[in-house]
Amino acid sequence: MTLLNNPRTRRRRFGIGAAAVGLLATLFTAGPAGATPDPGDSPAAPKSVSKSDREDAKAAIESGKIPAPDEVVHSDNIKHLANIPKDALPGLNTDLAFQGKYAFAGNYDGFRIYDISNPKAPKTVSQVLCPGSQNDVSVSGNLLFLSTDSSRSDNSCNSTTQPATEKSSWEGMKVFDISDKANPKYVSAVETACGSHTHTLVPKKSDVYVYVSSYSPNATFPDCQPPHDGISVIKVPRKAPQKAAVVNFPVLFPGEGPDGGGNPGGPTNPGVSKTTGCHDITVLPSRDLAAGACMGDGILFSIEDPENPKVIDQVQDNVNFAFWHSATFNQKANKVVFTDELGGGSGATCDEATGPNRGANGIYDITGKGDHRKLVFKSYYKIPRHQAATENCVAHNGSLIPVKGKDLMVQAWYQGGVSVWDFTDSSKPKEIGYFERGPLTTDKIQIGGSWSAYYYNGYVYSNDIAKGFDVLKIDDKRTDPAERVRVRELNVQTQPDYFD
Repeated sequence: MTLLNNPRTRRRRFGIGAAAVGLLATLFTAGPAGATPDPGDSPAAPKSVSKSDREDAKAAIESGKIPAPDEVVHSDNIKHLANIPKDALPGLNTDLAFQGKYAFAGNYDGFRIYDISNPKAPKTVSQVLCPGSQNDVSVSGNLLFLSTDSSRSDNSCNSTTQPATEKSSWEGMKVFDISDKANPKYVSAVETACGSHTHTLVPKKSDVYVYVSSYSPNATFPDCQPPHDGISVIKVPRKAPQKAAVVNFPVLFPGEGPDGGGNPGGPTNPGVSKTTGCHDITVLPSRDLAAGACMGDGILFSIEDPENPKVIDQVQDNVNFAFWHSATFNQKANKVVFTDELGGGSGATCDEATGPNRGANGIYDITGKGDHRKLVFKSYYKIPRHQAATENCVAHNGSLIPVKGKDLMVQAWYQGGVSVWDFTDSSKPKEIGYFERGPLTTDKIQIGGSWSAYYYNGYVYSNDIAKGFDVLKIDDKRTDPAERVRVRELNVQTQPDYFD
């Protein structure tokens, strides 16, 4: 989620990561939450809508055009198997990762581990209080990685909010030992320039490289100075995670002057975000490729040398893309789906006025070979169901559904729900299934809906910002072959080669 308009009392850092070695994260049982430290980064406050928008929302519900508040609807080929409400962690639910029979769910106040060995009845294994937005989460072996992109008093899980203008403030990456899923242990932290909004793992045998995406530098932030046109690369030794450290800061958008390179944004390109870093990166290790969604730019780069990624191609869409948010390769690595998070995740952009090409996915073919590969735009995809003016809705996090010879994807659209769609013909994408709830409210925009929706070993798991953890099952001959594909671990931004 991108909250560009929040007061920036959020950003920047403190101390040295190794100071956190040996700390035990605060664990909650499944009972009621007790007193907690200050929460993570504050979400956007509910926004009022006009009287006519309120009346239109109510009329759409009465006519059956949209479901009623909290009503669940879905296509015939989708089944809703389970929902686990939020519990000890009251913040916004965020991203998901998977390993074996476990799902790991981020939350602005920490993370939660589920046992999904029975997908119809997931069970909470542990809940870890560790405030700091967005708490983007990934796992590799016995390590769990957690992003902090809000300015905190220190790097501990007992930190409180602190202005980014203070040099002592901290934000960056935290590392946990999850060898005991019921008792995760906080082992190290690494401060990174401008924090860690999201991160991406590039796993190796003895080390894990972490690409840290962050943005929005400010001359008043001591540890987030402009220009900020690159990413932090962290190297984490698997056997000594306490020695995790930044090993490089490759500049992806070189340029002259204080603002560096990349898209200049407005007023040159009205309505487009200025590129001051990356929002999210997806890697395809089997092909040594990565795709970066970097605010005003989309990039394709080589990660053959993981410490020194090299840009191959760079594209912009100054007509329909406001904020390049995330990326997904198809299995053959000849296509990339980029998302546009128009409105930063808090806007109601799935309506007739916004249209089908904004706040949508952009599908790009990859042509050529080696360092001469190019990203070539083919089409847009957006959910075909209009949402109410009180529902935040825009393209968000999704994953491939592994079917040989097909390009299928499941994707979250906040209060637009979950969409299953086919982009095998990159010029003519189409939806083949959906799941959604009615609006949280009919008188204001209150942030909610599916943050991430991912396919993992036969099921779709969705982390709903407000409603909790959902499990879906697709019953469709087009996706049925995917049920035979199993992976031991899934971080969606580290795409596996499903058929190797």
